[in-house]
Amino acid sequence: MFVIAHLSDPHLDGSEEPRSRLRRVTSYVRSSSVDVVLVTGDLADHGLEAEYAELAGELDFDVPVLALPGNHDVSAPLRAGLATFVSSAGEGHPVHQVRDIGGARFVLVDSSVPSADHGLLSADSLAWLDGVLREPFDGPLFVAMHHPPLELHHPVMDQWKLMDSDALAEVLTGKPVTAILTGHVHNAIVTTFAGHPVLGAPGIRSTVPLPFEPHTDSVVDPTAHPGLAFHLHTPGEPLQTVYRFPR
Repeated sequence: MFVIAHLSDPHLDGSEEPRSRLRRVTSYVRSSSVDVVLVTGDLADHGLEAEYAELAGELDFDVPVLALPGNHDVSAPLRAGLATFVSSAGEGHPVHQVRDIGGARFVLVDSSVPSADHGLLSADSLAWLDGVLREPFDGPLFVAMHHPPLELHHPVMDQWKLMDSDALAEVLTGKPVTAILTGHVHNAIVTTFAGHPVLGAPGIRSTVPLPFEPHTDSVVDPTAHPGLAFHLHTPGEPLQTVYRFPR
């Protein structure tokens, strides 16, 4: 069994509240047996070097750590502060990566748009992704990005969705993708896109209540328990995902 610990949206900013919420999750992961830790964006709250330095210290695991940008992140300080975790050609935006861990391939796609909250994949990014997914690979293949290719049916969050998702669907359709792993919406999400599972990790910093739920007088609920996803891949069996909310 290959186990992915999937974290998202810690939004570290140097203060105690987000740090303590992240530590509830990372402590739980350290007490578990996992093969890789994946963090799908909004790593820092303001994209500052000091915030990435803080995150690097908090993500000290005995297994590989993969990290990709979200809309709150800034490419240059992210590359500098998380050089141990981020392997991407170039110096600025976008921060695309391909990482092979334990017989699995992770295609980490930078869906962020500098100085904006919505997501978008340029023609160059889509061409890069298409080329990577056409390369022969014998093993589970995960595409990870911050913005999920879906609408949350939330009046605020849907303003910050991944735009032009039809173009992404064209690239992903028919490709041997095991699952699409995302963050951004601060909710545990399970759906499909272009014939592939979409699995979103809960928000660590906060949760976004949906319009049919309580606490919808605010966009975020900072009191909800932080959470994470475990994705379990066993050869010959369907991918399984379980969610945990450490107290």
